[in-house]
Amino acid sequence: MSQSTHVFHRQLAKRPPVAVSGQGIWLRDAEGRSYIDASGGAAVSCLGHGHPDVIAAMHRQIDQLAYAHTSFFTTEVAEQLADLLVGSAPAGMSHVYFVSGGSEAVEAALKMARQYFVEIGQPQRRHFIARRQSYHGNTLGALAVGGNEWRREQFRPLLIDVTHVSPCYEYRGRLPDETPEAYGQRLVAELARTIEELGPDNVMAFVAETVGGATAGVLTPVPGYFKGIRDLCDRHGILLILDEVMCGMGRTGTLHACEQEGVVPDLLTVAKGLGGGYQPIGAVLAQGRIVEAMRQGSGLFQHGHTYLGHAVACAAALAVQQVIQRDHLLTQVRDRGAYLASRLRDELGDHPHVGDIRGRGLFWGLELVQDRATRQWFEPSLKLHARLKSAAMEEGLMIYPMGGTVDGRCGDHVLLAPPFISSEGEIDQIVARLRRSLDRVVSDIGLTS
Repeated sequence: MSQSTHVFHRQLAKRPPVAVSGQGIWLRDAEGRSYIDASGGAAVSCLGHGHPDVIAAMHRQIDQLAYAHTSFFTTEVAEQLADLLVGSAPAGMSHVYFVSGGSEAVEAALKMARQYFVEIGQPQRRHFIARRQSYHGNTLGALAVGGNEWRREQFRPLLIDVTHVSPCYEYRGRLPDETPEAYGQRLVAELARTIEELGPDNVMAFVAETVGGATAGVLTPVPGYFKGIRDLCDRHGILLILDEVMCGMGRTGTLHACEQEGVVPDLLTVAKGLGGGYQPIGAVLAQGRIVEAMRQGSGLFQHGHTYLGHAVACAAALAVQQVIQRDHLLTQVRDRGAYLASRLRDELGDHPHVGDIRGRGLFWGLELVQDRATRQWFEPSLKLHARLKSAAMEEGLMIYPMGGTVDGRCGDHVLLAPPFISSEGEIDQIVARLRRSLDRVVSDIGLTS
């Protein structure tokens, strides 16, 4: 097959392999090589590939109606999906706004927050607070609230001004003599000071990933952290926007990751696991009082996209969520997640270049270090994450490595997010192939494993 391409690929130096088929947790390329999809792409493929029930639902919908613009019509399938999502949503969520992906969901949530305060007569609220090393998407609003400096740097002149506070990054942030709970409260106190500096009546929302994802390598919150955040937001009338685009829709073992924190957000963004990759779809779940303020005020949400509420996308997502419920896959995520955690710790827990293993459910991150004792990271020039991705692909393994874990420039991690349908035998293969890939890379750069 010709190596020339007119596709504007992510990496311009070389053309990626051509994917031609997928079944279960496996993908195959045009050269006949098979790969275990241990990252679900980017934590997307919760049901794996080629699920017959999802494909059948998409066929039924496209035979009936593929598309109707939402300024003219709603569709039965969009209404059914919204009913299902609200029925399982955190308390008080009354409506769902459908979009085509995670960045669009975050963008919509930011605009909902601003419009809500305009509608209730508080137009002076103009500030968002978010966290360093967070990732919320690549559209300009989402990039602005995101805290990964490498992604923000060249686009900084285009971004709105957002204040960033420390992430909940226990491996590097908690002091040796500090309990996890005390560490969390220290972070809450930092946010409280930041709110006071900006003026409580000027802040619209605090934006956070419930479990940190792509750019920080699965940062799980310490106990009490989000309860402290929720109380602080309530005290000042500030909205809490939780981004569960990557960690939500069952990935951590509960449908919404915030369930495990005992908090309810005002706006909740979801995407990847919502449709499992079968069609592009995302959503914002909104508290009833936010929707009601717009209904009683202007009567509309001043926002929209051509493909929001796309009928085939809603059909795919509805089928994905019905399969998860029918097959009790959240229970399986918890069981398989415990097995994956055990296997990772058995095989890599004492690896000289694995500093931390962290996660929940089937969402795990491994932070890679040059020295475990000092937690010293690898030099960025080594591009360890890129080497590891390449080595894993040669092993027939798809993982999600990333650089800049610590501050946007330094540090490396690998993220694992296998499909919910993964068997214990497949998890064994994932861990074994990951170990071989990592050993090969550290050997290539002259280190021992």
